[in-house]
Amino acid sequence: MCTANLNAQEIVKLYPGVIPGSKPAPADFKETAPVGDDGIIRISKVSEPTLTVFLPSKEKATGAAVIICPGGGYGILAINHEGYNVAKRFNDIGVAAFVLKYRLPNDAIMVDKSFGPLLDAEQAIYLVRGQAKKWNVDPAKIGIMGFSAGGHLASTLTVHYNDVKIENKEKLSLRPDFSILIYPVISFIESPHTGSANNLAGANATQAQKEYFSNEKHVTPQTPPTFLVHANDDNGVPVQNSIIFNQALVANKVKAEMHLYQGGGHGFGLNNKTTSDDWFERLTNWMKSNKFL
Repeated sequence: MCTANLNAQEIVKLYPGVIPGSKPAPADFKETAPVGDDGIIRISKVSEPTLTVFLPSKEKATGAAVIICPGGGYGILAINHEGYNVAKRFNDIGVAAFVLKYRLPNDAIMVDKSFGPLLDAEQAIYLVRGQAKKWNVDPAKIGIMGFSAGGHLASTLTVHYNDVKIENKEKLSLRPDFSILIYPVISFIESPHTGSANNLAGANATQAQKEYFSNEKHVTPQTPPTFLVHANDDNGVPVQNSIIFNQALVANKVKAEMHLYQGGGHGFGLNNKTTSDDWFERLTNWMKSNKFL
């Protein structure tokens, strides 16, 4: 276990038995988690997805919970920068946080790599909602959060929660109660982030695949309330991704709030160094105003 997540209470295997849609991993397919010069742990080659559980102190606990999907272009997971560090910040405001180490799309270990991450996101909310009592969580206050490509995964669950791809005998709702998208990839058609799109659906993705994973096209009045953050000078994932998703939410009268910063670029995590404003404080206010806190 890397020291960055020692504050976590436990690490839970996402699936009790066989991982759906998986193929046996080749012998040389081994998970790695090098630490870069920037201090970011970048995990790759995930074949065994997990949830790392961070619970607030009993005195602080509000019953709210969030499942966090780190980014990394569907090629790696920036697991501490956009996972563990964020989870600890949630614990400070009384929110239980579950960092999702999801499988990254790879033909070597998946029957259909384009749906591997979504299966893991569905299973994560199924587990947290199904075992809410164990973690002192209110099953009606469970959100999904994602950064960059993790924001694409979170927004995919946000709009496709009825497309159940996991075993769900209890017919638990897989709908997040709220969604938090930080510089997210949203569309595979409008201003796409081609790296994420190619890693998930392949360079020769069909039009149907591009439509399915262009999440702005699937917003309905039942889509969960959503909070968005982006920088206007993001050269990695164009700000239009957040803008078109917000427009779809407004058109469907879904409660939504978006914060666009003039600077910050891509991948700033909790700390946009170009401003003294703290987007996490804006998020806290939004969660309070929507009675999630």
